Amino acid sequence: MKYAIKSRAVRAYTIRVAALILVLCGALAGCALSRPAARPAVYDFGPGPLSGAPAAPTGQVAAPALAPLILDEVQASSALDSNAVLYRLAYVDAQQLRPYALARWSMPPAQLVRQRLREQLGQERALLEPGAIFSLGKRLAPGAASSATPPTLRLDLEEFSQLFEAPNRSVGLLRLRATLTQASPAGDALLGQRSIVLQRAAPSADAAGGVQALRLATDAAAQELAQWLAQLGH
Repeated sequence: MKYAIKSRAVRAYTIRVAALILVLCGALAGCALSRPAARPAVYDFGPGPLSGAPAAPTGQVAAPALAPLILDEVQASSALDSNAVLYRLAYVDAQQLRPYALARWSMPPAQLVRQRLREQLGQERALLEPGAIFSLGKRLAPGAASSATPPTLRLDLEEFSQLFEAPNRSVGLLRLRATLTQASPAGDALLGQRSIVLQRAAPSADAAGGVQALRLATDAAAQELAQWLAQLGH
């Protein structure tokens, strides 16, 4: 009898302990569910120029602007057709693109690069949208000569990623192919083509550092494009 009472007491104690454990587990699970998930950081290249070009001093004539140019939409591979911030681990497998889990671009890289190039190149010339055909400020009539039609700059974004050469060392890598064409009744005439490959060191081995490096690489690409267009007489 004595042993039976003791056994029932042990079982009752065990049940109470098990119930307490279940309650604690449920409370911990509830806390985990109520904690908000980490949101990815959203990046772009900054607000751009905050003011227009300074006015020419009194008595001086401002330098003439460069000829207008049609800036086509930037084309990109399917790997870049998302808002993911991408990186490669060259010391592990350089052929594999990896997305940061908690970092996003505000728009796909092709749109971001076009926006930045428009800001930079547009400081010296008028940049027109695709399909705009002008001659001395007036729209050309069908069949009119196309010699006065602004040339079209087409860009293909082939690489836009943070390349890690070592765990604590990386660069922003941009590869761009630029094609300048002139519309004519017989079709588009090729005026020139150039491949641009640029690297800029990342200040930190994370997404924020990669974003800064890619912004610097894009700005350098704008400068190289401007020099190339000048060499072509445009």
